[in-house]
Amino acid sequence: MPRSLFLFAVVYGGMTCIAGVLGNKQVALPGGLAVEAGIFAFLWLVMLSSAVAELHGRAVADRLVRFGFVPLLVSMALIALVLALPPSPKMEPERLAGFELVLGQSGRLMAAGLIAYGVSQTLNVHLFSRMRGAGDGGAMLWLRGAVAGVLSQIVDTLLFITIAFYGVFPIADLLIGQALTKALLSALVVPPLIIGLVRLGRRLDA
Repeated sequence: MPRSLFLFAVVYGGMTCIAGVLGNKQVALPGGLAVEAGIFAFLWLVMLSSAVAELHGRAVADRLVRFGFVPLLVSMALIALVLALPPSPKMEPERLAGFELVLGQSGRLMAAGLIAYGVSQTLNVHLFSRMRGAGDGGAMLWLRGAVAGVLSQIVDTLLFITIAFYGVFPIADLLIGQALTKALLSALVVPPLIIGLVRLGRRLDA
């Protein structure tokens, strides 16, 4: 296995696991915008899958996305097991309540996360690879990363919020705000970091 693929796959698996935990915090951004912190892990997923597609081809990147379900599902199963086990009587009630609040997601939220992850990451790889012209040598890497990242994150937001919260409370404002914020982050952050990861990958594989 190429060293870049091994390294990127390890980081990718870690990001799938930590995204749901980070998503419990809302982060304030300049301009009065706010976004759930899980976006930072998901942006890494976008960047890593795009870099793998550039270095090793779309088929390998698609497999990376599919294999990403493995650590995600295993971590969910372990969380469910730990929550079901009786806590130690010596554990502080405040610490236990905080632990259960952060990690105790409903089945609907878990299903929303799985569906949004699978669809948005597959879409990102498809768009990123499809926009590559024959023999362009990656010259449009910046543009491809921005377009694929923005569109995939909009789809991710639409799917997750709709599946997780439709019928629970009005979601229109949340959808618009989160989609715009994630699109902005994807356009500004994703392209330069994809370029950096591709350069790192080529150096590792040289």
